[in-house]
Amino acid sequence: MKRGLQIFLAVFSLAPLYFGVTGVLFGAAGHMSAEAVTPDLDSQFRYLSGLYIGFAALIWWFIPNVDRHVWLFRLMTLAVFLGGLSRLYSYLTVGAPGPELVAGIAIEIALPLIIIWQTAVARKARQNNG
Repeated sequence: MKRGLQIFLAVFSLAPLYFGVTGVLFGAAGHMSAEAVTPDLDSQFRYLSGLYIGFAALIWWFIPNVDRHVWLFRLMTLAVFLGGLSRLYSYLTVGAPGPELVAGIAIEIALPLIIIWQTAVARKARQNNG
């Protein structure tokens, strides 16, 4: 059960890494016409892309001991969930983004379900150690 969660998290971490690296390298112009990109928008986009890279690094840090990092895991899951709710708000008030971003919304809103898996892994580790 722990190994499965670790593999899932390792695979899942590739998404923020990919979006972070491509966002830093290509900026907002990677998603819209370069003429429409303002310096403020590009700066904010690249900043948030850097946060994605940091998020991936945090996931890698706690993967080996995912059973011991319950609160960090939950906090990071909450951050992703809040991001998904923010995207959903944009979807409802501004309009639908591309299909890959709509899929992201679905994943981000459903991600708290993984807390159940991580809680079971942590509980089993406590039983085995104590």
